[in-house]
Amino acid sequence: MPAAVPALASLRHWVFDLDGTLTEAVHDFALIRRELDIPPDADILAHLAMLPPDEARARHDWLMRHEQALAEAATAAAGAVALVRALHARGCRLGILTRNARALAGVTLAVIGLGDAFDDADIIGRDDATPKPAPDGLLYFANRWNVSPAQMVMVGDYRFDIECGRAAGTHTVLVNVREEELPVDATWRLADCAAILATLGEDAHA
Repeated sequence: MPAAVPALASLRHWVFDLDGTLTEAVHDFALIRRELDIPPDADILAHLAMLPPDEARARHDWLMRHEQALAEAATAAAGAVALVRALHARGCRLGILTRNARALAGVTLAVIGLGDAFDDADIIGRDDATPKPAPDGLLYFANRWNVSPAQMVMVGDYRFDIECGRAAGTHTVLVNVREEELPVDATWRLADCAAILATLGEDAHA
């Protein structure tokens, strides 16, 4: 994690997790593990990556169908659309780093009204970089945007998002969870995207 903590409003390079961060959380990971015969505590993507190709392909196909239905029914999380629009209006660079598939991320963004807010090259899915918590996706953005990771912030709702940011050297914002539910070391813990937007306003007037 970067040593100095700047005002949140001073950061102009933002990367968002998607499901559960910009959208209401709807994934039932216990159900997915049961359907795909994955141990209860196993990382779903890591487990599928270890399977023989034919078996992995069939399970990925089921996962894509399941997540397609979820994407088509997505609902924006509290404050998400307003936050992204406000950052876009400020001229900030915006990216999506998701453990979902890139194509489904596009579907989700369109459904919640943010289909025009992110360049295609700024949407990175599980097949474009080693999935979080690996830092590869964030390092892609640092290289693409030609900035230091310390000039970036990763926003997410789960420990993988925060661990990814810490590994890459970015600042991090944890949202949409009660603090006691996720004891990870984020730069900021805020209730939701609406609270991020409120903090940006406070920082600007400080």
